[in-house]
Amino acid sequence: MKKFLFYIMLLFVLTACGEKWIEKPKNLIPQKKMVDMLADMHIANSMYLMKEYPNSDSLNFKSQDFYYSVLNKHEVTDTLFEKSLLYYMHYSKDYEKIYSKVLDKLSSMEQEYSIKEGQPVDIGNE
Repeated sequence: MKKFLFYIMLLFVLTACGEKWIEKPKNLIPQKKMVDMLADMHIANSMYLMKEYPNSDSLNFKSQDFYYSVLNKHEVTDTLFEKSLLYYMHYSKDYEKIYSKVLDKLSSMEQEYSIKEGQPVDIGNE
């Protein structure tokens, strides 16, 4: 997670430089997949920070365990994720659009959860 936060902070440095010097990665992660991954990164980070785990074995997890679990879920290497993230961050208008979609997705998930939370659970007994 520290790497992830480092790259977000690096955004400000990159956008301060007017030159476009970052090359497009060979297997650039498509924007839609990047939106899904960033949303999952935020959820994973929240889970780590909340430290509300179902059992004591989970207390031994580190932030990078959550980071790599997202990468494994999406079948993306850390190198490709970081290169793609840096590429998108360098083009700040594209990155803003991506992050707007990330926030929309997280808001939608939150609303969906809130609606389900207030409904009774169907356990299949009729």
